[in-house]
Amino acid sequence: MAQPPAIMVVGMAGSGKTTFMQRLNAHLHEKKEPPYIVNLDPAVKNVPFDRHIDIRDSVNYKQVMKQYVPSDPSVKVRGLPVVVRLANGIDQVIGILEKRAPTISRILVDTPGQIECFVWSASGAIVTDALASSFPTVLAYVIDTPRTTSTSTFMSNMLYACSILYKTKLPMIIVFNKTDVQDAAFAKEWMTDFEAFQAALRQEEEKEDGSNSGYMSSLMNSMSLMLDEFYNHLDVVSVSSMTGAGIDDFFKAVDSKVEEYKKDYLPELEKARKEREEKKKDDQNEQLDRLMSDMKMSGSTSRKPKKDVKISASEPEIDTLSDAADSDDELMEGDQDVEDNTNDGRMGDDSLVDRYERALHPDGRQDDVADESFMRYLNAPR
Repeated sequence: MAQPPAIMVVGMAGSGKTTFMQRLNAHLHEKKEPPYIVNLDPAVKNVPFDRHIDIRDSVNYKQVMKQYVPSDPSVKVRGLPVVVRLANGIDQVIGILEKRAPTISRILVDTPGQIECFVWSASGAIVTDALASSFPTVLAYVIDTPRTTSTSTFMSNMLYACSILYKTKLPMIIVFNKTDVQDAAFAKEWMTDFEAFQAALRQEEEKEDGSNSGYMSSLMNSMSLMLDEFYNHLDVVSVSSMTGAGIDDFFKAVDSKVEEYKKDYLPELEKARKEREEKKKDDQNEQLDRLMSDMKMSGSTSRKPKKDVKISASEPEIDTLSDAADSDDELMEGDQDVEDNTNDGRMGDDSLVDRYERALHPDGRQDDVADESFMRYLNAPR
């Protein structure tokens, strides 16, 4: 059975991701195709839809912030420790999704509002790669349409989307949200017609406030030319999370991106996985070769005698330094025994006193001398 597609919703804070998720959930329930919803945003206070997996059940956002991040609320990396905690448990999430896969039609994933911490951190890459390696994954980049009417803001969003696309290498859909407030026709025209974007730039340059300088205008001209190829690989839809307009178009775009995933991303994934397995096998073989080489080196130690040294059969082989030391000790003891036979005189029943007396009286009168000494002791005056 085919794996259900996973829709990962990303976007700037305030772009309407949570409301968009609610609309997708309601639309699929209306079609009797309930999705499996995963909330990866630990700081969201109110979630207007039921979640099957909620990161808030295992991660206390405030406690993590107190533990890892300074009290200054302006620190931009305050969401990073939470993403790290999330990456540590992604295997469990994937395991649950794989068990539920035969009974669900879609997997909806809501991501943290601090998109820079989620997309560009190593932990965020672990999460996206793990999900994409198990399910056909599509990125839905949500844009706040009323705040994108300026050419500079529009270009900033496009550059952000471009960087996310080339960072994750996943199929992407640009979702212009809140079209009930502002129609997204102008944005689609800017993406498909370079002349229309140039006209919008000139119009903003003629404004009295001079918000766009000549340098900024030239920069955006250059970037719009560069992004022309980027636009060709995107599907663009305009939706209203409030009214539900454009949701059907969004799911049609998801189906087309799933085919793109199978055609382009999946072969690259299999290729990368095969390369990792081959590298792992090569590393194991290299370690095994090193082990065998070390064993051969240890087996061919200095057990064999040199050619110019003759060792008798009765002499033991010297394997280690300790054996050599023992051999030297034995040799010293043997030398000492030889000296004892010639110098020490400890042979037969002779004592050291006997040898001393024989040296003093070589004529053999030691007994008479001993008697005279005894008589002098007796006759000595008291």
